Amino acid sequence: MGRFDLEVQEMITLLKDRGITDERLLRAMEKVPRHLFVPPPFTNRAYEDSALPIGMMQTISQPYTVAFMTQALGVKPGDKVLEVGTGSGYQAAILAEMGARVFTIERHMELLSRARKLFDRLGYRIASKVGDGTVGWSEFAPYDGIIVTAAAPDVPDPLLKQLADGGKLVIPVGDLDVQNLVIVTRRGEEFDRK
Repeated sequence: MGRFDLEVQEMITLLKDRGITDERLLRAMEKVPRHLFVPPPFTNRAYEDSALPIGMMQTISQPYTVAFMTQALGVKPGDKVLEVGTGSGYQAAILAEMGARVFTIERHMELLSRARKLFDRLGYRIASKVGDGTVGWSEFAPYDGIIVTAAAPDVPDPLLKQLADGGKLVIPVGDLDVQNLVIVTRRGEEFDRK
């Protein structure tokens, strides 16, 4: 048994209790060592259901948020997924563990460098770059899924254009105080919002 095994099991139980049913997602969250993505002095709290600071005024999302958004995305093995906001790299690692081909954008080079080292250490092949995520990453579009990990005042138009037909975009929309999770599904030139 590893140092965090009990905390991992408690996290998985909590996620199931809160309605996370995607078995592949739960297995990925069980397998990806979240504590490696949480810098000291917060490493010991890695499996709590709370957002934790990772530097550069950014946080690693709480496990439930990661699980809820990933489940809403409906990732299948082989899907091409764009993540906007690499942060710690944890969300990208979960997607890669689920068999997605992951492309991730981060605006802070320092965070991206740290995430890239972890991807290498854990054996994940994840394409990453520094940039403005609101413009997406058009050279690899279209994407089967796009997940945005930071709130936006509205859904960025370039991201909609980079969705494949039938693809989904999951994004928190709102301000610092109130956000709604918006799920957009592309159907040809139409975009269904939930």
